[in-house]
Amino acid sequence: MTSIPAKLVFLPGALGRMDFWIPVAALIRHPAEKIYFGWPGFGPTPPDPDVDGIDDLVHKVIAALNVPSALIAQSMGGTIALRVALARPDLVTHLILAETSGGIDVTGLGAEDWRPFVRNDYPALPGWFLDYHEDLTDRLHRISMPTLLLWGDADPISPVKVGEKLAACLPHSELHVIEGADHDLGFTHAPQVAALIDRLLGSN
Repeated sequence: MTSIPAKLVFLPGALGRMDFWIPVAALIRHPAEKIYFGWPGFGPTPPDPDVDGIDDLVHKVIAALNVPSALIAQSMGGTIALRVALARPDLVTHLILAETSGGIDVTGLGAEDWRPFVRNDYPALPGWFLDYHEDLTDRLHRISMPTLLLWGDADPISPVKVGEKLAACLPHSELHVIEGADHDLGFTHAPQVAALIDRLLGSN
């Protein structure tokens, strides 16, 4: 039996946009408390001297999950969400992952390398996340909670083939491809995304 989340925790991508998920959150009917997480040193969230790697971000999310929660994550946030689910499955009821590599090797899947663009256009962002490489492929079969994968068919950064590979690695996942959507689909296609999340959470 699937647990009911007490919180919906929204995780941003590498630019740390805490406003990214607000349009979706406003439309979600599920009554759980909504929490918007920021990455220290990214976007509007002040730096934290104790944060200097992805492991630290994972630990911060885990520390914030004092009750079973659904993680709703975009891009880089999706990799962190999966690592949280692997480390503390007792605290994660559902995963909703949008346009993420999911910590898998995307070589040969047509993904555009976003790192030079981010390094050039956002020089204030912490450099260590640009150098982060980890392949979670062999561990993802352990993810047992229901997982919704949201992809756009017009995203050069994380094309549909990435979502398809991730779906093949996650035994309880469902992939939805939204026509005309790109890497910002959570922001630009909020009504469709919110409806899919509510269906996953059983609130429709």
